Amino acid sequence: MLFSKFYVPTLKETPAEAEVISHKLLLRAGMIRKLTSGIYTYMPLGLRAINKVANIVREEMNRAGAQEISMPMVQPADLWQESGRWDFYGKELLRLKDRHGRDYCLGPTHEEVITDLIRGEVRSYRQLPINLYQIQTKFRDEIRPRFGLMRGREFIMKDAYSFDKDDEGVNASYQAMYDAYTRVFTRLGLEFRAVSADSGAIGGSFSHEFMVLADTGEDTLAVCTSCSYAANLEKAETKAQPMCTTTCAAYEQVATPGKHTVEDVAGFLAVAMTQVMKTLLFDVDGKSVAVLLRGDREVNDVKLKNLLGATSVELATPEQVVAWTGAPVGFAGPVGLTVDAIYADHEIAAGTDFVCGANAADAHLIHVDPRRDITLSTDAAPTGYADLRSITLDDPCPACGGSLTMPKGIEVGHVFKLGTKYSKSMNATFLDENGKEQVIIMGCYGIGVSRVVAACIEQNNDANGMIFPPSIAPFEITILAMSTKDEKVMAKGREIHDWLESQGIDTLFDDRDERPGVKFNEADLLGSPMQIVIGGKGLEKGVLEVKNRKTGEKRELPVADWQNAVLEWRKEVMKEWGLA
Repeated sequence: MLFSKFYVPTLKETPAEAEVISHKLLLRAGMIRKLTSGIYTYMPLGLRAINKVANIVREEMNRAGAQEISMPMVQPADLWQESGRWDFYGKELLRLKDRHGRDYCLGPTHEEVITDLIRGEVRSYRQLPINLYQIQTKFRDEIRPRFGLMRGREFIMKDAYSFDKDDEGVNASYQAMYDAYTRVFTRLGLEFRAVSADSGAIGGSFSHEFMVLADTGEDTLAVCTSCSYAANLEKAETKAQPMCTTTCAAYEQVATPGKHTVEDVAGFLAVAMTQVMKTLLFDVDGKSVAVLLRGDREVNDVKLKNLLGATSVELATPEQVVAWTGAPVGFAGPVGLTVDAIYADHEIAAGTDFVCGANAADAHLIHVDPRRDITLSTDAAPTGYADLRSITLDDPCPACGGSLTMPKGIEVGHVFKLGTKYSKSMNATFLDENGKEQVIIMGCYGIGVSRVVAACIEQNNDANGMIFPPSIAPFEITILAMSTKDEKVMAKGREIHDWLESQGIDTLFDDRDERPGVKFNEADLLGSPMQIVIGGKGLEKGVLEVKNRKTGEKRELPVADWQNAVLEWRKEVMKEWGLA
């Protein structure tokens, strides 16, 4: 491709709307343009990168035995009502009506549509397993779209759905997709980890997220330095400790005037924050629930939600706190507390002699023994003691006891075991070997295709611009002609360009009549992993100058045998990206 014929509207200044580096560089490099909040036009350069991601995803899906289809983006409301998600999904689901007043939505995902398709087609176990996928535009009406392609409202996604007759089958389908995702992100040249994750609004019993590691990631991961354990922070487990076997003196109430926070109470009473037991109150599906934690810990809302099988978990309002405890915020405590349920993090069971709120203004209790003084909720399925807090760097790995690191990650893929969540509610069944009706078992597997490009940039950039892995780069090689007035330079540039293109290597030839400095700056900005510089003096010496964008290394290659020299150099660059 000739730069002079290619539409690349680069910008010298970063638009004020851009916050993260990928958003800034995508706009500056002319890869995307904003239409409205969270919705972008993919420009020629950006679409080339997106298509390269999509092609790799497609190849690995096909290799894993999945088959490509295309489903409608506009979905009828009755399917979502049938699955129970019409109201549950919330305001992210963009609802609309047709001219007849019938309700529809723009698809944020396609579990309902694919389940409806399969229940109308599959009758026998002989037709299973099935795995169908699509690469398609989705729409989620994010309350605060930001960061360009990282969190937009409209985006390109690959979603696949598996259908099996039994648990053994769905386990095999899940593993096949897990392995395919590992190959995808390896081929893309990205540093990533697969981590245990919560299933969220999609549902299901088991899931993994594929995270691109980047300092700007919105998710925090817990990763063991000794074993393969890795989990999203909301899913990372904490190890239970032995239950304390000692007790303490009888509790008594003390005055703590104006001491609302753990820090204030600990300082006032001259105790460690670890000896303060804080009581957090939640509205869980309309019921009052208290959660007890050590004062230096943070509650994990997702763990609480999963423990109780809840739909909604909201921190109690100040008005609710007063109604449930008789005291203002900051003085709630579990002793004598009358709420629907009380649960304690299992770390509470490992201690005694705690300080906690007295359910009275400006007062706390000292010498509280949880096993002696508090009645936990044990009549329901969840036990009174549970893993309810967020893991920290001080915690051991829950798998091997090793030390943890907590890198940041950007979610680019997610695999779920859905079980029968959708097939049961939507009556997707089949006849087994004995002619008995059974519910189909499902899996769901997504990759944010357009988001991958943004995540790649977040992971691979420097002060000069983007640094694309060869597999994603819009152009793998950029040729820079130092003088358009030198016929020998231009002729050699065209020769190299045409030959590389004939070898299937996407190449951009900067044939513009611009100063060398402009060409160098824009070549770095656009992020081609390899640059070839052709100048008159170099040709006189019989050399081409090449640059590895990732390492910054420059070297000279002989003009006399430039084809073999360039291919060997390209192999070296590919190897550095783990793509050899």
